[in-house]
Amino acid sequence: MSVLTLRLAGPLQSWGASARFTRRTTESAPTKSGVIGMLAAASGIERDDDEALAKLGALRFGVRIDQPGTRVRDFQTAHHGVTGTSMPLSERFYLADAVFVAALEGDRALLTTLHASLRAPVFPPFLGRRSCPPAHPVDLGLYDDVSLHQALTDEPWQAAPWYRRQHHRDATVSLVVLRESHEDEHDADFQRDQPLSFAAEHRRHALRTVVSRTVDIPNPAAAPWHPRHDPFEALEESA
Repeated sequence: MSVLTLRLAGPLQSWGASARFTRRTTESAPTKSGVIGMLAAASGIERDDDEALAKLGALRFGVRIDQPGTRVRDFQTAHHGVTGTSMPLSERFYLADAVFVAALEGDRALLTTLHASLRAPVFPPFLGRRSCPPAHPVDLGLYDDVSLHQALTDEPWQAAPWYRRQHHRDATVSLVVLRESHEDEHDADFQRDQPLSFAAEHRRHALRTVVSRTVDIPNPAAAPWHPRHDPFEALEESA
């Protein structure tokens, strides 16, 4: 199997798995439906092309939380442009300054096509909502003969330099990985973000199993720390 890895970073991100109507929440990490939607848009797949979507949905998905970010709330008011009547009040939630590594495992030919599409997208990628553009190119690399979990373990830490400096005393950092489970993993949770159709008239998602694991990643900003020790300090205090 091959694995395609992505870096998802930007000023704002929003990954809703169950958001409806006037309250649009966000999960703490990118959803499979959100990332598959980004890849489908980059490939130029139409919203009602369920057959093409099924091929992307069959890919195994995982995400690593490199920089969790801060949850922020946007309270919106609006009036109808013609009648002037008040529109329903709405809330939208975002993750600010977050960074994730997402990975998809599957057939190499399909992942090669998706990798090329990200470098020359038909429609520009966005991080959950069109108002959330990525700060950098999202593609990291395409790897052969590696598992989903191993790819998420091998990818270097992608957090911003200012965030890395906050952990400069740690030679390694422990990062949470949320990925689709194997059959022999019995501690899985369920999340409804397996995309079945993006068609506006019958948008549908199914449940998928997700396990949470922790991986240790080297910290490139780590600096040796030597505790202050002055053997003559006690003598000076006695004098």
